[in-house]
Amino acid sequence: MIDKFRISCKNRLWIIKLFELELSARKIAQQPGLSYPTVLKAVNVIRTAIIANASDGSELLGGVVEMDESYFGGRRKGKRGRGAAGKVPVFGILERNGVVKVEAVNDVKARTLLDLTVKTVRRGSIVYTDKFAGYDSLMFYGYRHVNIDHKKFFANGKVYINGVEGFWSYAKERLIKFHGISKKKFPLYLKEMEFRYNNRDKSLFNLLTQNLCNLVPELL
Repeated sequence: MIDKFRISCKNRLWIIKLFELELSARKIAQQPGLSYPTVLKAVNVIRTAIIANASDGSELLGGVVEMDESYFGGRRKGKRGRGAAGKVPVFGILERNGVVKVEAVNDVKARTLLDLTVKTVRRGSIVYTDKFAGYDSLMFYGYRHVNIDHKKFFANGKVYINGVEGFWSYAKERLIKFHGISKKKFPLYLKEMEFRYNNRDKSLFNLLTQNLCNLVPELL
């Protein structure tokens, strides 16, 4: 698909490299002297390739996992956290010593969270959460559920959700530079953050070029 923008091979590699370095599309455009709309389309193709090459869900997370929800959006006045208006709720599941999987959701009702948990986590796994009532039914679905009361402490031995909370901080710190993302495009950026976090010790340039090569041929 990047070829359709008539970008030279050299500039395509430039874009991928600068994307790897976490530059915004506007800053990437300044380097090779391309137009901002062209580069924005190109980096969104990269984000689409990341989603297209993501796990199909056949490999379930397991062992010990942490679950939490967070809210993403612009800097708006008003209530924060659960019930915040105008923000996108995101559900995250992190396998300790493994990967994180995140999804933008319409709501954080118990049914929504349970459906995603069953699709993502093996039965019998130990699941750590906070005291949110939406997780209370996990034990009836074959999970060993333990929660922590954040009003009292953030960790109690092995009982904590610091890992998935660390991902929220990681993602929000990087997304803030975009100065607002539309709800329509947000899942692209969210999955980019998941990809970066899960591959933070690898060569992203090689993975990104491989993802683009694996994209549906007619899009190339």
